[in-house]
Amino acid sequence: MNAIVAKTEAPAAARSPAPLRALAPFLRPYRGRIVLAGVFLILAALTTLVLPIALRALIDQGMVSPDPGDRVMALREHFLALGGVGVALGVFSALRYYSVTWLGERLAADLKRAVYSHMLRQSPVFFETTQTGEVLSRLTADTTLIQTVVGSSLSMGLRNTIMGLGALVLLVITNPVVMAQVLGALVLVVLPAVVYGRRVQRLSRASQDRVADTSAIAAEVLGAIPVVQSYNAEGREAIRFGDSTENAFRTAQRRISARAVLVAFIISATAAALLWGLYQGTQSVLDGRITAGHMGQTVVYVILLISSVAALSEVYGEILRAAGATERLIELLNTRPEIQSPAQARPLPDTRGGLALDLRDVRFHYPSRPSQLALDDVSLQVRPGETVALVGPSGAGKSTVFQLLLRYYDPQGGALLLNGIPIASLSLDDLRQHVGIVPQDSTAFSSTALENIRYGRPEATDDEVMAAARAAHAHDFLMRLPEGYNTFLGERGVRLSGGQRQRISIARAILKNAPLLLLDEATSALDTESERAVQAALQEAMKDRTTLVIAHRLSTVVNADRIAVMDQGRLVDIGTHAELMARCDLYQRLASAQFDAEPQAPRAVSIG
Repeated sequence: MNAIVAKTEAPAAARSPAPLRALAPFLRPYRGRIVLAGVFLILAALTTLVLPIALRALIDQGMVSPDPGDRVMALREHFLALGGVGVALGVFSALRYYSVTWLGERLAADLKRAVYSHMLRQSPVFFETTQTGEVLSRLTADTTLIQTVVGSSLSMGLRNTIMGLGALVLLVITNPVVMAQVLGALVLVVLPAVVYGRRVQRLSRASQDRVADTSAIAAEVLGAIPVVQSYNAEGREAIRFGDSTENAFRTAQRRISARAVLVAFIISATAAALLWGLYQGTQSVLDGRITAGHMGQTVVYVILLISSVAALSEVYGEILRAAGATERLIELLNTRPEIQSPAQARPLPDTRGGLALDLRDVRFHYPSRPSQLALDDVSLQVRPGETVALVGPSGAGKSTVFQLLLRYYDPQGGALLLNGIPIASLSLDDLRQHVGIVPQDSTAFSSTALENIRYGRPEATDDEVMAAARAAHAHDFLMRLPEGYNTFLGERGVRLSGGQRQRISIARAILKNAPLLLLDEATSALDTESERAVQAALQEAMKDRTTLVIAHRLSTVVNADRIAVMDQGRLVDIGTHAELMARCDLYQRLASAQFDAEPQAPRAVSIG
């Protein structure tokens, strides 16, 4: 994963176009369209090369007849021929534009879908070391750059290559003397442009990196806007974003200035070469060595050749940037998840009545904290249909158990088994299909209440969704919303209170009806009256399934079959509430802090 982090500072422009070869698998399904686009591109380029020939014929043959009537007819024929070439050029250019633009859009869409789908399969350790803003930057900025190059720049590059080579060949055939001079001009234009173009590429890379920095800041802050506002940090964050934006602007300004100098040089040098060609051509016409039409044809070919080379020098820089963007995207696609399904996955046997859960000497530390054990030789057996509560101070390892059961991580030692099968032997889809969870930080998506609950089982009917909502005591408040179950809840469910989001999350887990239920402070955001009602619903949902409950409020778990007490990654004791109150010091302290604390009478304060 560290490679990804390091690569965020890598150049956005590659040293060569070679990384673009990685796009071949994405382009392969559209071979027919690529061939068609190539045909239209060649036809448009050849039609452009025919235009000077038609112009020469107009000048040399359309005005030679001494008879005015014949001259008018000749001019009409040549103008019609020239118009036909123009119409053909317009049609072929339009077809070329549509074909290559369609390919660019299609490629960008396929790339975005492939990268996004791949990111959803990454384990949490990936996001411990990779900024979400960096991934979003690659999904948006890099795919847009590739789309622009494939749908425009690459096509223009190929078209200018064909026109440049065609103009070069025709110039050699029609006027080798002028050709020798043009080649000298090309060397004078191209070499400085290539050398200076590298500076433009470096500045383009820096500009892209600074834009990614601003995206990362915006994504982070907008995702935590309630915290930002609660600390009155809007001004500070606006300044931080503004400083980053200004930094990006200054870098872009240097890039624009450098590119402006390059454009000025190319245009000036091209104009000088054109004027020289015109001068030589007029001298040749005056000396009778060539006709006026020949000179016009030569001048147009010189313009085509020099403008093609100038355009290619710019297109090449864009292609290098697209190659760098492709490298970044393919790097994401080549990132293998730390946690993957085994090649030969084992099926879970009959899960009716709940799952048997077995933790055997589990040792685990998070990848970002290798020196700190989150779980230290934890062994725990849970029978099918049993409800076991995990209690202990913050940082004891309770939530870590849940993350290992969902196989977000693999332990460094020991084993976790479901119904006697190591969870590493199960496919991830099968494992997680058998687990329902109500997290402490309840999530609501930017959708309707109906679809948020149905997230637990996409094929569920509306009646099943409503039944789950009633079981979670969410039906009444949902019906009071403006459009009932079809009310849009806003981003992250901002239109709901914390308790309402929690009940949506509980309804989602009830609807899933998984044989293993994980409840992480499932009612922490509810008031006392609502908590009692929801707890009763959860008791009903726990029937015929294995349930693990994390709770800081011991009053919610005193009736659990067993309570496991954890501290600093170790399992301290396990038993019923009465057993633990009799023998476990840590549990007694936790219980006394909640059950025995009574309001103290106010003390009299003596004055003087």
